[in-house]
Amino acid sequence: MGNPPRPDPRSSRVSGDSRPLNAPALVTELGGSYAAGLGINLGALDPAEIYKWFIAAVLYGARIPETIASRTWHEFESSSVLMPQRMLDTGWDGLVAILDRGSYVRYDYKTATKLLEINHTLLDRYGGNLNTLHAAAADPADLEQRIMHLGKGVGKVTAGIFLRELRGRWQKAAPLLSPLAFVAARTLGFLPGRIGDDYDLALAWLQHLWDEQGMTAASFPDFEAALVRQGLRLRRRAARSSVRSGAAGLTPA
Repeated sequence: MGNPPRPDPRSSRVSGDSRPLNAPALVTELGGSYAAGLGINLGALDPAEIYKWFIAAVLYGARIPETIASRTWHEFESSSVLMPQRMLDTGWDGLVAILDRGSYVRYDYKTATKLLEINHTLLDRYGGNLNTLHAAAADPADLEQRIMHLGKGVGKVTAGIFLRELRGRWQKAAPLLSPLAFVAARTLGFLPGRIGDDYDLALAWLQHLWDEQGMTAASFPDFEAALVRQGLRLRRRAARSSVRSGAAGLTPA
């Protein structure tokens, strides 16, 4: 893929709004990184912090409200079990109890089983260190596969949530742009019409726009997370106007 057309942030405007678009302002308004919102610092690539974010991504990966997933993660944190061996030592009953305290009751049994399998595999194959998993991966596709092979039920949604926050930090973290972020960026006017439905070109355009506004590649996950939040807003709005609203748009998938 060639270089994307150079965006001009000064000329990009929301339809019907005379104010120029400002990606950092969107982050200020809607919030940035989901990991940072939980108090997780991925900047130094500390294995313990990356592990905490991975467990959060597993919780966010289910079709459950974001608030419940966040609350449940804080229950794990307050229980001091956010380490692979401690997860195993807690056992299935203990994990179910933590999940229930966070109101993660719809998926408590299945998630407890998933967490035990994930941590067994992570310890056996990578010594409990997700940085080791990243180093072992041959390329971005292999990295995604290795993450999904940590346990049954770790699919593309969970892997995407996890890797998006490591984009610009892990060299091989290159997940597709979230569909939620794509819809939000197009709706807000950050993407020109000529990009069409090309997610790769859309991602390159948004990264270039972020850079043009003086921001670092490592902070791009803040912009993407803000777009995901806006995408969730749009999805919930659409669900409310539909008789078949269901449970769509509940987590940052």
